[in-house]
Amino acid sequence: MGTLKGAEYYISKLAGKAMTDYAMVANGDKIAVAISGGKDSLSLLKLLKDRQKFVPIKYELLAVHVDMGYPCHHPKILAEYFNKIGVEYHIEKIDILKGKSRKDISCFWCSWNRRKALFEVTKRFKCTKLALGHHKDDIIETILLNMFFNGEISGMNPKQELFKGAITIIRPLAYVDEDLIVKLAKELEFPHHKCACPNSITSKRTKITEIIKELKKDCPDIKTNIFRSIKRIRSEYLL
Repeated sequence: MGTLKGAEYYISKLAGKAMTDYAMVANGDKIAVAISGGKDSLSLLKLLKDRQKFVPIKYELLAVHVDMGYPCHHPKILAEYFNKIGVEYHIEKIDILKGKSRKDISCFWCSWNRRKALFEVTKRFKCTKLALGHHKDDIIETILLNMFFNGEISGMNPKQELFKGAITIIRPLAYVDEDLIVKLAKELEFPHHKCACPNSITSKRTKITEIIKELKKDCPDIKTNIFRSIKRIRSEYLL
């Protein structure tokens, strides 16, 4: 797998399997890679950039950062990093406050506005795919969040077509545990900044993360079991 080593070697193997299983990338694709500035999205970008050197499929990359005005969203430092690794990029600045107080903004509001901006940039730059940095832990947490707080069984699809196929979302890190990404971030010393979002500590997702961490003490395979469960639906036992 080229000259990949350390955590990136294992992440690339898992991501390669996910991309193959779900036919995520096609020859000639232009992929917009959503970059928040955290370890997950930067790992995804580095992975896709390095895989260009040895995979037979040819594709272009566009790193896209949505600047929402938070201290953790530091466009200048990210721009320097994009230039350093040789990736074309675009920074989209949006106003998420729109007259509201920062403390009154919910996780849903931030997420909705960021996602909308990503869709617009993807379309504007004529990208064929939008790559998001969600990993295995994110998918697991989403399954539980939807069960606990929305009363439904659903998760995140590794590949998902939206707007009648106008935009295709891909999640190449779908098979990758967060622990591996943490290792890669340390090995490569990504430019990472602690987010100052007022909801980051009290969010529902943080609570789910703590629940899984506690349950893992009694069931080491709990994350894999939850991840597999979404594919092993026993319809005869559903209402």
